[in-house]
Amino acid sequence: MKIFDSTKKELMNVSSIETDGNLLVIKGKIFGTMPMTAKLSPEEARNGLRLLSPKLVWFIVTFLFRSSRKRTSAP
Repeated sequence: MKIFDSTKKELMNVSSIETDGNLLVIKGKIFGTMPMTAKLSPEEARNGLRLLSPKLVWFIVTFLFRSSRKRTSAP
């Protein structure tokens, strides 16, 4: 899975998501070269839920069914 910045350059390439006890471990490379291992605790995941609004939750639920191409409006 690749994550891009606002200029469409690759920011992070996630190679695996695993568990380590009660932690979620995300492994990948940042900027295509620097290896990175991030660990997310249940407490921090719950803190992250505070960032979600009902509108954003609905977007996330429907996100996988959306097209990635940009829509153009008719003149």
